[in-house]
Amino acid sequence: MPSLKRKITVTAVTALAVFVQGAVATSTARADIQHGHVVGENPVDNTPHVLDGTVRGVAVIGDKVIVGGNFSKIQNAATGSPIIEQSHLFAYDKTTGLIEEDFRPQIVFKPETSPVIYAVAPGPDNTVFIGGKFETINGTTAKRLARLNVSTGVVDSRFNRSTIDFGAITSLVSRGGFLYVSGEFGTITDTVTNERRSNLARLDPNTGALDPAFNIIVSEKRDQAAKLNVRNMAVDQAHTKLLINGTFTQVNGESRPQIAMIDLASTPTLSSWATDDYSGKCHPDYYTYMRDMDFSPDGSYFVVVTTGGPGYGITRLCDSAARWETNRTGPRQSPTWVNYTGGDTLLAVAVTGAAVYVGGHQRWLDNPQGYNSPGPGAVERPGIGAIHPETGLAKDISWNPTRSLGVGVEAFVAVPEGLIVGSDTDELGHEYHGRIGMFPLP
Repeated sequence: MPSLKRKITVTAVTALAVFVQGAVATSTARADIQHGHVVGENPVDNTPHVLDGTVRGVAVIGDKVIVGGNFSKIQNAATGSPIIEQSHLFAYDKTTGLIEEDFRPQIVFKPETSPVIYAVAPGPDNTVFIGGKFETINGTTAKRLARLNVSTGVVDSRFNRSTIDFGAITSLVSRGGFLYVSGEFGTITDTVTNERRSNLARLDPNTGALDPAFNIIVSEKRDQAAKLNVRNMAVDQAHTKLLINGTFTQVNGESRPQIAMIDLASTPTLSSWATDDYSGKCHPDYYTYMRDMDFSPDGSYFVVVTTGGPGYGITRLCDSAARWETNRTGPRQSPTWVNYTGGDTLLAVAVTGAAVYVGGHQRWLDNPQGYNSPGPGAVERPGIGAIHPETGLAKDISWNPTRSLGVGVEAFVAVPEGLIVGSDTDELGHEYHGRIGMFPLP
């Protein structure tokens, strides 16, 4: 095991310089798994190490964990393991932690493009979907969205019906026999029907054909300098509700500042659920301060986490985690509870029933009076923490494993064995874990 490296900390002010003006880094959480207990604080020892860059997305397919991001070197956990040159995407065995030797896709990006895999999601027939801004995989043309064989890393040519003209895929959700796709992309076109969508689409996961019944249109950017995007998505396990967030303020011509709910009936429609609580401004450099979202395993509520910058107080939902009830209808909805960091970003959330796990570069939770400092009642939860689902307080769950801060957690995935965490730093639970680790269930 490599020696523990110096802990990296990033203040809210420093992080603001990293995470402004519509940065498209995303995170991944799934609402499939319910835990009866909070996970342990001691990460398992066998997960591999990512030695540089950031883990942006994680998908679990059977016994394999597929990891995407902007890294170039990986290594098995055993002391003395050789460093493997592998960029952007790799797989490892969930049980043994060993890197899969046959899954070595070579992904090529345009020289002027940020070489990042932003999103990964399970596909049918032992495949995985990946999204980003890439051009080719293993020499095969595959622009921005592709389906790969999990065993070989080869592009699955059967998924070929849609093309994307420009921009990036930043979020993918595979649910209910569909693939939901969102991002900053201009137009996704079905090459057979010529059906087109922008920023948000639903595809046949087998062929890539656009679903003509799904026609949700986002519009009216919060800032004219911004790019219109649907930054992140979440779908409940029963496949009845879709949440979207991003730089938009209208959906299908109705006011929906930064967040909207879609009813996934036979013909998907915009839900009457709406809130103005995300219409206020946080730091002006953020085109959108929305970050991750996740439904509870039973779908009865969801939690949204945000960034925003210090100093905006409790009158706005900046730098917070907020619980919302799914079955509410109508405008002017308010959260059931809000947990503030006091000025630090939350990037990722996973709801398991036993806890609401949040990750970012926060130093504290339970900190509504904090101004880049701990206020009355604040509890230290550096980089990662757990909030009680009912009370909305971190102090009601003692879980505090810590992680080195960096920019923050970018990916949470709950699995039956525990909670997988992907980030940009290499200390998790007071141990060396290069950018990915797993907290086990006791």
